[in-house]
Amino acid sequence: MKRTSSKAEYWIVGALAVVGLIVLPSLNAFLPTTHPLHVTSFAMSVYGKYLCYAVLALGVNLLWGYTGLLSLGQGLFFSLGGYALGMHLMLKIGKLGQYKSDLPDFMVFLEFEKRFPDSGGLPPHWIPFKHFAFAAIMILVIPGFVAFVFGWLAFRSRIKGVYFSILSQALTYAATLMFFRNDFTFGGNNGLTDFKFILGYDINAPATKRVLFMASCLLLLAVYTLCRWLTSTRFGLIQRAIRDSENRVLFSGYATAHFKLLVFVLSAMICGLGGALFVPQVGIINPSEMAPDKSLEAVVWCAVGGRASLIGPIIGAIGVNALKSYATHAFAEQWPYFLGVLFIVVTLFLPEGVIGIPQKLRGWRRRLQGTLPSDPAAPTATPGSESTPKPAQSPTH
Repeated sequence: MKRTSSKAEYWIVGALAVVGLIVLPSLNAFLPTTHPLHVTSFAMSVYGKYLCYAVLALGVNLLWGYTGLLSLGQGLFFSLGGYALGMHLMLKIGKLGQYKSDLPDFMVFLEFEKRFPDSGGLPPHWIPFKHFAFAAIMILVIPGFVAFVFGWLAFRSRIKGVYFSILSQALTYAATLMFFRNDFTFGGNNGLTDFKFILGYDINAPATKRVLFMASCLLLLAVYTLCRWLTSTRFGLIQRAIRDSENRVLFSGYATAHFKLLVFVLSAMICGLGGALFVPQVGIINPSEMAPDKSLEAVVWCAVGGRASLIGPIIGAIGVNALKSYATHAFAEQWPYFLGVLFIVVTLFLPEGVIGIPQKLRGWRRRLQGTLPSDPAAPTATPGSESTPKPAQSPTH
C-alpha cells in the first residue's frame, strides 16, 4: 500500500510539473488572446500566487506534520522574505514614482530626508538592498535568523505543545503591529508596492510574469524534493519519532532541541523563499500578510490536504485558495464561514485530509464486503446454534 501511494504521489507531482512548466506557459505565450484556451497574464500571476502559498504550506507541514510542532507564525517568515525582495524592487523604481524622486514614494511623503539627511533620506539599512545579490541572501538570512533566535529561546526552555503555538502567534502579532508603524521605515499600513522592474525587466510584461510563474513552479518542485529527501533519511526518522514521543527520543540520548531548532529554521527559510516570489507576482507586500490569521490559513491548507504526506499540503494550498478566489467574489461575506466549516468537517470526518480519501474509501469497501456472506444461497448459522446433532433421548416411563 505504501509503495502504491508513493507512485501515485510521484504521478501527481509529475503532472503538476508538466502543467506548470509547459502547458500553462505555452497557452499564455503561443495562443492569441481571443482563443478560448488562452491563459491571461493576470491568471498566470494568480496561479503563481497559489504556488507560492503551496511552498508556504510545505514549510508549515515540515514543521507540523513531520515534527509535531504547530507553529502559528510561519506567515511572519513568509512576509520577511517578501519584504527582503520588496525593498530591492522599491529601490529600482527610480524617478518613475509619483513624486519623481529617487526615494520610494512613502519615504518622500513621510519626509525621510529630514530623518536621514546623511544618506539623502534613505535609511541606512536600506542601502545594501540596492544590490540584488544582497537581497537574495537576505531572503534566507532574515527569516532564518529570526527563527533561530526565537526557536533557541523556546526549545532551550522546553516549550512545546499549545504553549509553543501561542508564543509563535504572539511573535507574529507583535511583528505585525511593529510593521504597521510608519516610523519603522517599511511603508507602514500600505507596505511596499508599485514595483516597476526586476533584474532590469519590466515586472508587468507578459514574458516576465510567465518567467516568475515558472520560477515559482521550479521552487515548489525543489522544496518538495528537499522535503522528500530529508524525511526519507535517518534525520526524518528522528523527526517523526520526536513527533510521536519526544520523551522516548530524549531517553535514547538524542538532543531533541537541536533537531527541532534545525527544522524550525529550515521551515522559516522555505517560507521566506515562497514570500520572495509572491511579492513580484502580486505586486504588494504589507503587514496584513504576516497577520496571525494568515498563518492559521496555512495550517488549514495542510489539514485539508493532509499533513501525513508532502503532496497533501500542495493540494490543500492550491485547492483552498482557488476556492477562496471564487467564494470571495460570489459569497464575499460568507467566505470565513465556509473556511471554518471546511476545517471542522475535515477534522472530524477526514483526519488524514483529502489525500486520505482513497484509503478511507478502500477501508469502507473492505468493511462492507466483510459484513456480506461469501455465498448468499448458503444458510447462515444463528448465534448459539450447534453444528452437531443432539443425541436421542431415551423414552421416559
